[in-house]
Amino acid sequence: MMAVRTGNPTSALLSLPHGASGVDLPQLETEPGTQGGDAPVIRMVNLVLMSAIHQGASDVHFEPYETEFRVRFRIDGILHSVMSPPMKFKDAIGSRLKIMAKLDIAEKRLPQDGRIKIRFLEQGNAKEIDFRVSCLPTLFGEKIVLRLLDRATLMLDMSSLGFEPAALARFEAAIARPWGMVLVTGPTGSGKTNTLYSSICRINTTETNIMTAEDPVEFNLPGVNQLQVRESIGLTFAAALRSFLRQDPNVILVGEIRDVETAEIAVKAALTGHLVLSTLHTNDAPGTVNRLMNMGIEPFLVAGSVSLICAQRLVRRICVECAVDHALSRQALLEAGFEAHDASMAVPRRGTGCDRCKHTGYRGRIGLYEVMEITDSVRELILAGASPQELRHRAIEEGMVTLRRSGLQKVADGVTTLEEVARETVK
Repeated sequence: MMAVRTGNPTSALLSLPHGASGVDLPQLETEPGTQGGDAPVIRMVNLVLMSAIHQGASDVHFEPYETEFRVRFRIDGILHSVMSPPMKFKDAIGSRLKIMAKLDIAEKRLPQDGRIKIRFLEQGNAKEIDFRVSCLPTLFGEKIVLRLLDRATLMLDMSSLGFEPAALARFEAAIARPWGMVLVTGPTGSGKTNTLYSSICRINTTETNIMTAEDPVEFNLPGVNQLQVRESIGLTFAAALRSFLRQDPNVILVGEIRDVETAEIAVKAALTGHLVLSTLHTNDAPGTVNRLMNMGIEPFLVAGSVSLICAQRLVRRICVECAVDHALSRQALLEAGFEAHDASMAVPRRGTGCDRCKHTGYRGRIGLYEVMEITDSVRELILAGASPQELRHRAIEEGMVTLRRSGLQKVADGVTTLEEVARETVK
């Protein structure tokens, strides 16, 4: 475990001549006695990692190019250039990160994955943060990406994720059922893991045996049996699921349905008295049905096993410190998808930029949710081989709020901006 602490360093920090704007880097030093604690590269790496934590970054990118070595942070879903360390430190920084993640520093031809745990003091209290490390050989060296896993930022209260009240009621009813499959869909980084963990915490009791297969296990949940998938030794999602069914489970969480074998076992589990939670990579909720059938699952099995599908995206919140009313033309609102009545009632807002939000106008993110319940009429359409468009129309008739409508509601409420909704959704 790497131990660092913030404070005034006893010696000057490494000068970064190409430091970029947008992110203030805190000063820090290694704990006394740390081997090589005075090395500039070690101090630089500690500086970057602690800065990422303090700035609320979700990812850190170390990117080598032909004439530049760039470090970027992803903050609220947007990448920001942080610094350009001298090229002579490129290999040393990569080696330092690989040592911290317990990876093979001599292997530079193949991708590697590892994990770093950092302990530090924050306002006098000890805190731990995990970094998931991915090394990828590129044309000019290894690109290293670190994903921050901070349990403090994990929202396990479902009511605070951004669900509309009716959509939340449907979702909670689905996960309260003793059997069936609940699927959460969306691209990488759309908050699916947070939604699934929140669901698990909502139904986690001493009377319930919950088993999860994840790749990787991002956070440890008390009272939940979590398994790390290791495909290199044959421990795949499908193999884990088969073993789970012999462990007397009530609830099974599958990190991702990637192939037909995993899908078949998950469907079988949902049809034999288990609640199955999982994710898929699809653009919207209705398209998930066709994705399962394209994987080779029969329509009658999809209709019989799936209880609910939730598609989601993340958009940036307007900074509450600098938010002001932002008048938009009625035509712009109508073109975005507002109904005439809603357009006249909406009060859009925007952030003017302040020190709190680093002059971006945004701080934090909130989810947009499209929750499609598999009702009897939707099941009939699935059995009849209906297209995603037909499923969408029926679901909207039965009260489904689309991703775009969920975003427009948050624009009307002054939570986010029209630009953010347009960036993540389609009409």
